[in-house]
Amino acid sequence: MDEPRMGVIFTFSITQEGWNIKFNREVFNIIWQSVIRSWKKKCSIIYNKIINRIYPASVESLLQTILIFTTIHLTLRKVSYNLVEKILPYLFSSSHLNDLIGCFIISLFLWLVTIYTIRYVLKLLFMYKGWMYEARGVGKSFSFATKVWMNVTKLFSKWRKPMLYSFQGSLPTLPLPSIEHTTHTYLRSVQPLLHKDNYKRIERLANEFRCGVGIKLQRYLILKSWWSCNYVSDWWEEFVYLRNRSPIMVNSNYYGIDVIHMHQTKVQSARAATAIYSCLLYRRLIERQEIEPIVVRDVVPLCSWQYKRVFNTTRIPGIEIDRIVHFEDSKYIVVYHKGKYFKLQIYFKNRLLLPCEIELQIQSILKDTSKPCQGEEKLAALTAGERSHWAKVRKAYFSNGVNRTSLDAIDQSAFFVALDDVSYEYCALHAEKLDNYSRILLHGKGYDRWFDKSFTLCIGRNGKIGFNAEHAWADSPIMGTLWEFTIYFHVSLFSIYKEDGHTMGTPEFTPPSPIRLQWDFGPDCHKDIETSYLVAEELLKNVDMHIYVHDMYGKGFMKKCSISPDSYIQMALQLAYYRDTNKFSLTYEAASMRLFREGRTETVRSCTIESVAWVKAMELKSSTVDLRYKLLLDATAQHQKNYLDAMCGKGIDRHLFCLYIVSKYLKVESPFLKEVMNETWKLSTSQTPHGQTSKLNLKKFPNCVSAGGGFASVVEDGYGVSYIITGENMIFFHISSKYSSPETNSKRFANQIKRALVDMKDLFLEKKKLQSQANGFR
Repeated sequence: MDEPRMGVIFTFSITQEGWNIKFNREVFNIIWQSVIRSWKKKCSIIYNKIINRIYPASVESLLQTILIFTTIHLTLRKVSYNLVEKILPYLFSSSHLNDLIGCFIISLFLWLVTIYTIRYVLKLLFMYKGWMYEARGVGKSFSFATKVWMNVTKLFSKWRKPMLYSFQGSLPTLPLPSIEHTTHTYLRSVQPLLHKDNYKRIERLANEFRCGVGIKLQRYLILKSWWSCNYVSDWWEEFVYLRNRSPIMVNSNYYGIDVIHMHQTKVQSARAATAIYSCLLYRRLIERQEIEPIVVRDVVPLCSWQYKRVFNTTRIPGIEIDRIVHFEDSKYIVVYHKGKYFKLQIYFKNRLLLPCEIELQIQSILKDTSKPCQGEEKLAALTAGERSHWAKVRKAYFSNGVNRTSLDAIDQSAFFVALDDVSYEYCALHAEKLDNYSRILLHGKGYDRWFDKSFTLCIGRNGKIGFNAEHAWADSPIMGTLWEFTIYFHVSLFSIYKEDGHTMGTPEFTPPSPIRLQWDFGPDCHKDIETSYLVAEELLKNVDMHIYVHDMYGKGFMKKCSISPDSYIQMALQLAYYRDTNKFSLTYEAASMRLFREGRTETVRSCTIESVAWVKAMELKSSTVDLRYKLLLDATAQHQKNYLDAMCGKGIDRHLFCLYIVSKYLKVESPFLKEVMNETWKLSTSQTPHGQTSKLNLKKFPNCVSAGGGFASVVEDGYGVSYIITGENMIFFHISSKYSSPETNSKRFANQIKRALVDMKDLFLEKKKLQSQANGFR
């Protein structure tokens, strides 16, 4: 009953004695504090932009430069090449003030020239990628030239502590490969997959493209590479994600899982409060740019531009194309529980609410016994269904009135929170519990996540958490850094929970009560919501998800074999896939392109001539241990080279993709590009990064093991495999396929992965035994 009165800033009335005006001081004070906070944030953003523009210098260095030049000018007027004396005649008059102005102008000019020269030199230094191919393996070191390069780069970039976006202006642009390189590499990648006659046909098409229309298309791409920071990223976001009209639930969105061995509280409201609070702290760090950029080998920074859209971001549906909308600020989140939506304020009296205060808000939502209005419970199914359908429904029923107000509240929220009425469980003896955990996070019930938001924070009834993330705005490593921070906050602060599981601390005031969002749906809108739900239900029922936990050995053994753990696992997947399907297929592995400005991903084609030869040798009983061992080393070396080439801008798939887009704009038909774009990736893989930040240290927190995350298979008759290497002796494989396909089975494929990993270890042990026997004989 107090809320309507609180919402009135002032009232006035006319009496016989004149005007009578009464101010609501509390509401006026809240508004005033909000204005102050908004302006502080704007000033901070402007200041940070200036600081980043002049990195690695600082404002202090400018003041020092001005002081030095002023001192030299005033004390040593007869010094040769006194630049201040040369510009004094062009100023207003010959006064001491003009001397100071002249000193300031010359100092500022020389300082800017010096700083931007250093920034350009840094950009040239960051273009060097030779270090990527060196020091791979035990006992190896960098070349002398690379060591010199490292020291020079550190000298130019370590003047002061960098902010999150400090290196953005110094990162190199993505290089454009030549047509010759791309077609040659492409032909090599498909050679082991095609019949001899079919390969000759593709080779002929590639040669015709290289010598014909490809030259014209390449010229347009050269122009785009000159004019843009990254010739791929904008088209990749638009055509791969935003123009896709199929549902993003299952087909695009991905998920992440909590730590599995630690369970500090089973109180849902307490864990929700600490998880929400940690996410908000991370948002503050991004806004203030207090997160240090990830720097590889303490020398080369990764691009940070994707961090800007982690929070306050949503995907808006369109008839033909969606759009990503980012809001500068948001003072609330939206929480979903048992079919109802609540707007939850996260700031009060000009400060962020504490976990103990947020817990009170969550408890009030959990205790709410009201019923959802008709159509409200399954409303989020609209975000899970066909995109064009959602766009039409949004325009028809959410353009004005109470529906528009409530939908805007969701769109403009910092992020979305789902309080689930089921538990998230893990048990080593019951694999199906972890499988169910992943399914809950990937799609839930089809209507209990807002799939358009940048991410939905999911809280289980037993206090375990997870997330579901939209893919268009950024790639999974960005969400990975947020998740590492959230997990670190949970496991590092052992005093954050009381003995009864609730959060520590005493609320300083009663936090604002959650506001129930209101909706008004007619019969036609109910039908449209149900239509989307039926699409979502059909999708989620077809997901065959299984998580295989491999704890026989991990990267510790792989490193002893002098093989990259990622290459080792990719070869295991090749062997497992061949045993499962009795054939080879194009294999997609995502490689990060963040060594370049605004870089996203490139494709590593893991199925190679070398991997096929090794797999065949493993399946041929007459093959010797020495042959299998040699072929495996060749296969992993080739994969490692392909992976490094992709990271260094020498990949081919994004280049082919952009050439295809140019051909469509120019309305030019290319049989070769058409053939390439129609290829299907029946084995799609990705490694979930672990330990991107220094905070999540498994030596300090040995039980802080996250199961990583995963995604659904991208084709009807294929597999999607996401894996995370945790610690020295554990690997999680998230395997997905479709129940509708008679050719695939996730649990069967998991068994093949297990078998492949066992056979590979046995191969190395047998080789080591033979070497020992040979040494003993000598």
